[in-house]
Amino acid sequence: MAKYNLKPVEVPTIDTRYRTIRTKLPVPESLEIFHSLMTSEPQSMLGQPPIVWDRAEGFQVLDKWGNKWIDWSSGVLITNAGHGRKEIREAIKKVLDKPLLATYVFTHEKRAELTRALQAVSPDPANYHVFLLSTESEAIENSIKLSKTYALEKYGPRRKYIVSFKNSFHGRTLGSQLAGGMDKQKKWIVDEGKTFRQVPFPDGYKNEDTSFDLFLRTIKDHNIMPGEIAGIITETCQGIGPDFLPYEYARKLESFCRDHDIVMIFDEVQAGFGRTGKMFGFEHYDIKPDLIVCGKDISSSLPISAVIGRKDIMALYAPGSMTSTHSASPLPVVAAIENINIIQRENLVEHSRKMGEILIPELKKIQKKYLDSLGCVHGKGLVAGIQVVKPGTKEPDSDTALKINEKCFQKGVLMFAPVGIGGECIKISPPLTIEEEALRESIGVLKEACDEMLGI
Repeated sequence: MAKYNLKPVEVPTIDTRYRTIRTKLPVPESLEIFHSLMTSEPQSMLGQPPIVWDRAEGFQVLDKWGNKWIDWSSGVLITNAGHGRKEIREAIKKVLDKPLLATYVFTHEKRAELTRALQAVSPDPANYHVFLLSTESEAIENSIKLSKTYALEKYGPRRKYIVSFKNSFHGRTLGSQLAGGMDKQKKWIVDEGKTFRQVPFPDGYKNEDTSFDLFLRTIKDHNIMPGEIAGIITETCQGIGPDFLPYEYARKLESFCRDHDIVMIFDEVQAGFGRTGKMFGFEHYDIKPDLIVCGKDISSSLPISAVIGRKDIMALYAPGSMTSTHSASPLPVVAAIENINIIQRENLVEHSRKMGEILIPELKKIQKKYLDSLGCVHGKGLVAGIQVVKPGTKEPDSDTALKINEKCFQKGVLMFAPVGIGGECIKISPPLTIEEEALRESIGVLKEACDEMLGI
């Protein structure tokens, strides 16, 4: 995988309302920090553009040397309500001053307030419960556990398989990576996962067959009968794209699960809380998942995750037997409550939809200009991606993707490192608070970067 250059280079000075670049990049004075990290933590933590964050506000990130970027990362699709929101900071301060920092699963009042708020935005509040956890991988593991338990208790051990999708990402723990669809991330796993199977994801580009028949043929090829499947898990939109299920495919998937009483799990970690122009991404398909996995953007700040699911499934474990040490910890709970309030009060879901109607067509114009090198554009709302490929092929071109990403960084637009099956996807996910003028300006920066890197 290509790496960012840590040698400072001269870049043009930029001073607009939204972007400021005053120094070489990376900032020479910041190198000591990077070198310190190289001696104290694993290299896996050093894969992002070479900026040292000092503070972040709204849809902008600032360092302490006078540089300011329009943020197209939201951390990693975390800060849907914007960075550093005053309401979230003040709610956290109140808890600090109380003080109340850790509660295990002893009850505190705000825990009930958050579970009610999440229940209220579920597909069927009267029939869904909420289990709060700390991390996204933990929530994925819990959804696997619940679906397997439901199947085992109702049908016995023959119903054991978890079916997921190729190229999916569900986390970095054992169970979440077994459910994930990236073989290169599973090399460390030996003699595990015999009940986990993947089928092709119908993205329409890497896999051109978007029919549900392909799903049925693939499980048959795996010698799996529908009555042997405990659960099916899919990202609402695969993070490597973002790639979305076709509408009819999602509907047929739901019907298949209903016909065979299979637990249908939707991973909303990157798609929830307004990101795609709906409160949850699955709402684009007019379906009701049995289990909904949430994380990242629940709080726009502190670590917290959740599984929102059918009451009968969530009730499978007795009191005290399905808990988590920091489940519903007071600080992230109040941050999440304020985050949901902000999203609803400021109509950020609708704003995301409207900004997507600007973003996606503009990205397609850029892609059309460079058809040989930019394979496709997928997106909804304020999440989108451009696949960079070697000219005239669908082969990932990670080097060029990184160069475009780095050029944007040097021009005052910050993204996380390219993603995808081969590091080819330039992914765009600004906070949902981004103003139209700032969005258009940052799209212009991407156009400039593509012109400079792709030769026109």
